[in-house]
Amino acid sequence: MKLKLIFALVDDERTDAVIDAARAAGATGATVVTGVRGEGLKPQKTFLGLDLSTSRNVLLFLVSAARAHEILIAIGRAGEFDAEPGTGIAFQVDIEDAIGLRTQLPSIMGMKEPA
Repeated sequence: MKLKLIFALVDDERTDAVIDAARAAGATGATVVTGVRGEGLKPQKTFLGLDLSTSRNVLLFLVSAARAHEILIAIGRAGEFDAEPGTGIAFQVDIEDAIGLRTQLPSIMGMKEPA
């Protein structure tokens, strides 16, 4: 079982487009962690102590290693990560082992599900 975990840190308004693009490229689903906060090269402006930055989400995609690069590229295009600073980033890491995937693994790996 060769799997990758793709992390995408995305502006709230781009989340649905990124998930749709990942699915179209072969991802079978996503875990969405909403309302996260981060700080880039330039700190965000505040007004009377209130944060004016947009809400961000962390999207997690467990995917087949064979499809991971294609999915990562699709995520970057949909999120327009290279078009404007601060729109988001995505990266992938190797998964050494995983449990609890018995029913999902055939779909993730692009195989037919058992009858």
